[in-house]
Order: sequence, then structure tokens, then C-alpha cells
Amino acid sequence: MSLPPVPLPAERIPPGTADWRTSDTRRWLAAVPARWAHPLWATLALLVSVVWELEAGPAAACTSADPCGTDWPGLGVAVVMVLTPYWVWRQPRLALAGLAAVTAALAVEEGFATFGRPSALAFLLAVAFTTAGILHRLAAAGRQRSLALEAAGPVAQPLPPAARTFRRGRLSFILAAVLLAVAGFGFWQAQQVADAYEERAAGATHLSGRVTALDRGDEDTDVVTVTADGRAHRFETAFPEDFPVGSRVDIVVDGDWKALVAEPYDVFGWELLVLGGSVVGLAFLVNGAAGRAGSRRLRRGPLPVLHVLVREGRDDGRTWVFAADDPAGLRPVLHFHSLSAFEDEDEQDDEGETGPGPDDEHASAVELGRLRDIFRGDGPEPPMREAVLYGVPYAGAEVAFVARDDADDDEVIVECSVNAVKPAVPGWRKPGAQRRGRKSVRRSADEVAAGMTPTTGPRTWRAHGFSRAVGLGLLLVEGGGIWAMLDDGPSWTWLLLIVGLPWLVTAVATALTWRITADRGGLWVTGAWRVRRVPWDAITSVRLSEDTLRVGVAKDGSVDLSPTGFVWLERRLGREPRAERVADEMRALLLHPELRPPEEAPPGQQGMPVGPPLAALSVLWGAAVLLLL
Repeated sequence: MSLPPVPLPAERIPPGTADWRTSDTRRWLAAVPARWAHPLWATLALLVSVVWELEAGPAAACTSADPCGTDWPGLGVAVVMVLTPYWVWRQPRLALAGLAAVTAALAVEEGFATFGRPSALAFLLAVAFTTAGILHRLAAAGRQRSLALEAAGPVAQPLPPAARTFRRGRLSFILAAVLLAVAGFGFWQAQQVADAYEERAAGATHLSGRVTALDRGDEDTDVVTVTADGRAHRFETAFPEDFPVGSRVDIVVDGDWKALVAEPYDVFGWELLVLGGSVVGLAFLVNGAAGRAGSRRLRRGPLPVLHVLVREGRDDGRTWVFAADDPAGLRPVLHFHSLSAFEDEDEQDDEGETGPGPDDEHASAVELGRLRDIFRGDGPEPPMREAVLYGVPYAGAEVAFVARDDADDDEVIVECSVNAVKPAVPGWRKPGAQRRGRKSVRRSADEVAAGMTPTTGPRTWRAHGFSRAVGLGLLLVEGGGIWAMLDDGPSWTWLLLIVGLPWLVTAVATALTWRITADRGGLWVTGAWRVRRVPWDAITSVRLSEDTLRVGVAKDGSVDLSPTGFVWLERRLGREPRAERVADEMRALLLHPELRPPEEAPPGQQGMPVGPPLAALSVLWGAAVLLLL
């Protein structure tokens, strides 16, 4: 039986505070964006279309009139293009600006010719789909805001003093400054290289020659040979396709120093540093600015207040909000991460304290203990607490709340959100669940057995959709790996192929066709290479470890099947992992003999391993790759 919520002292509940009831929260949850507008689909559409455009789009050749040097405007567009998919998730309004900037750059560069290329047209369609999804999400957030204001009524209260001193964004600003400084250093170094070339080329001899050879250098680099003024000059090049044999090129020569005018220097490494530092630095900078702006909006004036219930999730410390009339916590409404706020935060900073006091050390120890329990998934179930929510809750908003501290029932604390509010839409994990990927709430064998219906024929479990998807993904990795390692001819990488191929074949065959059949005498376990018979009286345990089904066998250790799916992803999508259900049902049959099938499984139901034919196909694929070289 669940305990009643930890009450909030009546004096801490502002007069006229309205209860956020289940009827209101259901309307609020019904206003969430449609599934098609989820950022995942927009991000995937953008990434696929960008990769296609980069692969199929026209690449400008390096020429003497238009040399391949630094392209800072193009790099700026690349920074925005990389940041935009991230902003689709975190900063939808900035994502709209990013999409507009990238689309404008494409239009300026190619104009109406863009519509003549399928890859560019696909990118424009992805931009249109993403824009529609963002606008839909913003409209849904507006509807949620209106519904929350309607539920709160006309009452507005100032933020508690502790929350008014809460500041966000400091760490983000520090990290942004460091990363942008790194990007600036990369820009400075690239410009040093470019300026050095320009200065040297200004006093060098300019010659025009003809390409007489293209070959491979000592370090597996492309080398172009140019004959000019009766002498042969060799240059390393990153784009050999721009210098076909017989074409004329311009070069500059100054003693032992020489360079192609079309490809004067290589600053790719510095440009990559500028790109990486700018992308991550701007991401932190925007996050810090958005957090600082959100906390300022909360402090701007009186806020609507709602009487709710809150609970801290045991799995990740997330704060879950429930309706005021849902003491059992049956339906979460929204969630966010939060931190405690203290009234003396600014005063301590202004006074320049050099270290924590005894009370701070005790509080830090308590917080560390709670964090340790969160990461381990241990500790008691956090209690439901009565709370007052300050601010208008909607997707993307920031809020604060007042509640009793679950660690000390005599203390009332103020907590502020440190990330945007997210609706608890169907498919999200319920608060209080154990940490995914480490522990799961396992049903008892009696509970599972009560839900099972006895069958006369053998009971069979086999690979399902998630498992086959893992198998197909590994099969693509296997085929691509064979091609990549054999493509360059004999080398030491063939040793990696010899070592890794058996494991890949085993994993692919298992994921695609694993099968377990239970009959009167025991289990038929079909893996990648053979079918094993395990009698009931020899089975000591059945359990699921990550993506491995493990049947313990007396004196023989265990019979393992791996991988049997993607347990982590199945849980993230709100589904019960199939392999987990298989383990539960086999455990129930082991402990409840009356549920075991009374018949023996015929050979057709015992399964057939596909490891040997898959290994033969892998060898044939490798032979085909070698013949195609």
C-alpha cells in the first residue's frame, strides 16, 4: 500500500492556489505535439538529406583562378548546418533561423539550378518537413501554456526568495569560452599558413606546366608530376581528379620551395579544429544563454501557481510532476531535472568565501549519497510530496517548486528546473523505475505462471523484430568490413578480419534466427552453430543479462544466446523486452512443471542453425570482393 504524500505546511501554500487536477492535466497532455513532429524524424530527415547532398552535390574543382585555400564563409555555413539538427531538439526557434540561413546559402550558390538535382531537392523537402514540425511543436506549446494558465486561474505570486537568487549557465559559459578560444586558435594558425604562402608566393617565380604523371607516393599519398620550364616537379595533392594527365597547371617556385597555385597549402586539420570548437562552443554558449534567460523570466514578476504532487525518480534524479488528486502517482504529467536553490547564494559569492562550512559539508555528503544511490539504482522509493509549482508549465518552459525535503521532513526546500519541461507522453518510463540497462523489475515466477495458459503442443520462442534488426545491422557491418579490409590488398588488417569474422558470423546468425522450444523433456536451444538439448532436471537457472539469454546447466556451465535483441532500446521505447519475457516464461516452466507441454517437439520444431551457411556466404562474398579488385 502506497504511503500518503508528504504534506507541505499550509503557510507555504499561497492563498488561492488552484489544484492542478487530473481532468486539467489530461487536457494539457492531450495538447502535446503529434508523433510526426517528434524531433527524431526531422533530425533523421536532415542528416540523410545532407549526407546525400554532400555525396551527390557538385564539388568545385581546384583551379588557378579559384584555388582550394581557406573558405571561412563555407565553414560558417557548415557550423550552422551541424548545429541545426541539435537545435531542432533543444532550441527550435534557433533551428528555424539555422534552416533559413542554410537554405539561403544554397539558393545564393546555385539559384534555381538547385531544383534540378534530386539530392538538393530532398534537402529542401527535409527543411520543409523540419520547419513544419517545429511550428507544430511551438503551436502545441502555446496551447499547453493557455491550458495551464486556465487551470491556475487569476492568482499570481512572486517567486520565493531562494529561487530569485538561483543562477544558470555559468558552467556552460566557461566551457563555451574555452572551446571558442580553441576555435580561434585554429583560425589563427590557418591564417598564419595562408599568409605565409601569400608572402612566399609574391616573390616566387610563376610557371605554367603540363601534368605528365599521377602516381602514389611513399606514404600512400597521391602525387602529381608537372613538367614546366624543362624540369619535372612533384607535388602531393588531396584532389588528384582535378589534375588529369595532359592538363595545364600553374605553379610557383622559389628555390627548393614550390607549390601548386590551384592547391597551395593544406589547412584541413586547422579547419577541422575550428569546426569542432565552434560547433561545441556555440552549443554551450546558446545553452547557457537560454538557461540564463529562462531564469530571468521566472524572476521578472508574479507567476501563476499550481498545487501539485512531485516525486524524484530513483533511476536518474528526474523530478516528476503529478496531478494534485493523484496520490498514487498513476499518471505523470511532466518531468524535468532540478537543483535546490538557497537564499544566500549571491551573498556568499559577493563575500568571496573561500571554502564550505560544516553545514555545507554535511549537505554535500547527503547529496553525494543521493547521487550514488541514483547511479546505482539503489535506495528506498522516493516519497510522493505535496508541492506548489511556480511558473507556467508547457513543453520547453522553466519552472520552480516548493516542497518538503524528502531527506528531512522538517525542512521546506525550493528547487528550480535546470532543463526544459517535457511532457510525460506515453512511452516514457514511469518514475521510480530502476535504472535501465543495469537492473529491471523482475516479476516472480508465480506471477508469470498465473498469466500463462497451458498448451498441449511444444512452446516456441524465436527471434523477433528488434533481434532481426540487430542481426541485419551486424550483417551490414560484416559485409562492409570484408570489403574495406580486402579492398587494399594483403595487409596486417586481414588479421583483424580473421579474428573478428567468426564472432560477427556467430552474432548475426544468433540475432536473426535464435530459437528456443520447450517440450515435455526440456529445452531445444538453437544457436548459431548447433541445437542443444537441455533436460528440465539439468537446468539450474534462467536469466537475461543485457542482451544474452543464459540457461544455467548443472555440470556444464550454461547455454548462452547472444544477442537476442536490443533490450536498452526496447525499454527506452516503453516496450517490454521480448528476451526478458522469454526468460520469465522459461523460468515459470522450470518452477511450475504443470505448465510444461506434454508432448515432445518434432525435428521440424527443434530449429536449425544458420551459422555454417552464413559463414560460407561470407567466404563467397570475400572471394567476390577480391575478384572485383
